[in-house]
Amino acid sequence: MSKYRLQAIVFVLVAFMLGCNEFMVVGILSDIASHLHVSIASVGYLVTVFATVYAISTPFITILTSKYSRYKTLLVLMGIFLIGNTLSGFATNYWSMLVSRVIAASVAGSIISLIMTFTTTVAPQEKRANLVSWVFAGFSIASVIGVPIGTTISTNYSWRYAFFAVSVVTVITFFLLVWLLPKHVKQVQGSVMDQLSLLKDPRIYTGILLVLFTAATMYGYYTYIRPLLTTALGFSNASLNILLFILGIMSIVSNRWSGRIAEKSGLSGMPKYYVADIIFLVLLPLALVTKISGFAVLLILTLIVTLINSPIQVHFLNTAEREYPQSLVLASSLNSIFFNFGISLGSATSSVLVGAIGLKNISLASAAYAVISLVLIIVLNRTIKANKQAGQVRQPE
Repeated sequence: MSKYRLQAIVFVLVAFMLGCNEFMVVGILSDIASHLHVSIASVGYLVTVFATVYAISTPFITILTSKYSRYKTLLVLMGIFLIGNTLSGFATNYWSMLVSRVIAASVAGSIISLIMTFTTTVAPQEKRANLVSWVFAGFSIASVIGVPIGTTISTNYSWRYAFFAVSVVTVITFFLLVWLLPKHVKQVQGSVMDQLSLLKDPRIYTGILLVLFTAATMYGYYTYIRPLLTTALGFSNASLNILLFILGIMSIVSNRWSGRIAEKSGLSGMPKYYVADIIFLVLLPLALVTKISGFAVLLILTLIVTLINSPIQVHFLNTAEREYPQSLVLASSLNSIFFNFGISLGSATSSVLVGAIGLKNISLASAAYAVISLVLIIVLNRTIKANKQAGQVRQPE
C-alpha cells in the first residue's frame, strides 16, 4: 500500500475519532445522566457546550499556533484531546464531565483544521478534493458506525468504556501520525492581522456565509429528525435505529459525491442542488402524509443538503494557498467553525418554530435558509469569476 493511501486512511481515522467523541454523547445521554445523578436535559447541554466551545476556540488556537511546526502542533493537540476524552471516562460528577468536554472541544476543531492543511501537502492537486471528501466522510462513518458501537458498549458494560475506546483509537492514531506525517512542511508565518486579512476577501466571507446558512438549512429540520420519523411519520421506536443507519449511509454517499463535484465542476456546479433543496424542503410537509414518501424526501435531502462541503473546503484551501499562504490553517478551519454556528442557528430556529407552526412544517424555515444559500452561491460564483477576469487583465501581454 502506498504511503499516500496510508496517510489518507489515517486522516479519515482522525475524523472518525473526533466524530465519535462529539456524537457519541447523544447515544449514551441517559446512561451518563443516571450515573452522574443529573437530568437528561443537563447532559444534553454537554452537546451544546461542545459545539459552542469548538466553534469559538478553533480560530484562536489556529491563529496563535501558526508560528509553530504544524507537525508538532498537531501532536500536542492530539495529546490534549486524549486527556480531555479520557477524563470524560473518569468523570465522577457533572462538572468534571463538563470540564473534560470543554478540554476535548477546545482542540477538536484545530486538529481537523491541521489535518485539512496536511491534505494540501500530501495530496496532488487532482486528488485533493477526493481526500477532503473522505475526511468529511470520517465524521459520517462515526455517526453511522461509531455512535451505535459506543451505545452498545455503554449498554452492555459502562458508558465510561465508550470513552476509553475512543482513547485507544486516539493513541493508535497518534502513533500513526508520528510515523506517516511529513515532519517538515514549508510554512509562511504572519502576524495575527496578516492571517485575518484573509477574511476581507469577498470570496472568503461570502463562502463563510454560505457554509453558515447551508448548515442552518440542514439543522432547521434535522434537529427533529427522530420526532419526524416517529411522531410525524409514525415509525416505531424499534425501527428508529435502522432508519437512522440508512440516513447515515446516505450521508456517507453524499460526502463522496461532494468530492466528485469538487473534482469536476466545483462551486459552479452547486446552484442546481440548492434549487433542489428548496423544492424538497417545501414538499416535505406534504410528503409526511405517508411513510414512504416522507422517508424518501428525507433521504433525498440527506443526499443533497450538504454537497457543498468538499467544493467549499477546496475553495478555501486553494484561495489561501495561492494568495494568503500565511492564513492556510485558518482557511482550513472556516468550514467547521461556521458549520457549527449554522447548526446553532438552524436548531434554534426549529426549536422556536416547532411550537408555532408544528413539527410537520418546520422544513419551511429550512427552505428560507436554502433560498439565502442559493443567492450566496450565485454571488460567490460571480465574485470568483470577476476575480479571475481581473487577474487575467492584470497579467502582462
